[in-house]
Amino acid sequence: MIRHPSPRLGFAHLTALTFGLAFLYLPILLVVIFSFNASKLVTVWGGFSLHWYGVLFSNSAYLEAAVNSLKIATLAATLATALGTLGALALTRLGRFPGRQIFGGLLLAPMVLPEVILGVSALMLFVTLGIERGLPSVAVAHATFGAAYVLVIIQSKLVTLDPNLDAAARDLGAGPVMAFLLVTVPSLLPALVAGWLLAFTLSLDDVVVASFVNGPGATTLPVRVYSAVRLGVSPEINAISTIMLAIVGIVVIAASLLQKQALMRNRR
Repeated sequence: MIRHPSPRLGFAHLTALTFGLAFLYLPILLVVIFSFNASKLVTVWGGFSLHWYGVLFSNSAYLEAAVNSLKIATLAATLATALGTLGALALTRLGRFPGRQIFGGLLLAPMVLPEVILGVSALMLFVTLGIERGLPSVAVAHATFGAAYVLVIIQSKLVTLDPNLDAAARDLGAGPVMAFLLVTVPSLLPALVAGWLLAFTLSLDDVVVASFVNGPGATTLPVRVYSAVRLGVSPEINAISTIMLAIVGIVVIAASLLQKQALMRNRR
């Protein structure tokens, strides 16, 4: 039996990896560090302090925007997961139906369209239909492009599943809905969680689309931060960013643990 030596990172590869990781994560680390800065100057260290977190939590505008962002992201991710899953099922389980290529292209179009076009088109749709702009309108607009990413994830998982499992469940007496819930959904659970998290992150990060379709009382945190940064970077921005990083990190870790537990149950 021939044993191949394990690859080793050379100096050039290690250097490139170090610079690459530093380019990606060093700015984020600096934001977290300077969120505990006592100085009013963002780039000048004045000692450790929680002052700006206190200032942040006393700012009702930022708190309201943060709550709006979490509400919108949760609703948009849930809606995008449902729509993306239905689209993936149609493309993989219905066979070749007339207009399949056009249908698939329309579902994936939001992935490649500029966000400005998505925002303008969503705004025109809401104005034409007379729909009041607010939290629901932003969530629907975010779900339109989030569903495309969910579709790709779910479809890649569906093509690896054996369709005979659903047929076997039906032979044992389960209806189409029960077979889908008891057989297909558990198999798709890791992909569903990944798709939901991706759609949640995309919604939480969006500025352009939200700036077109938001209304009174529906300003999201990225839009609020962008408006504030145009007048100068405040230490409160670092505190907001650190809190959002913590929230997203907790959600990702919790989802990873739940996904790991689900995989362990399936193996048993």
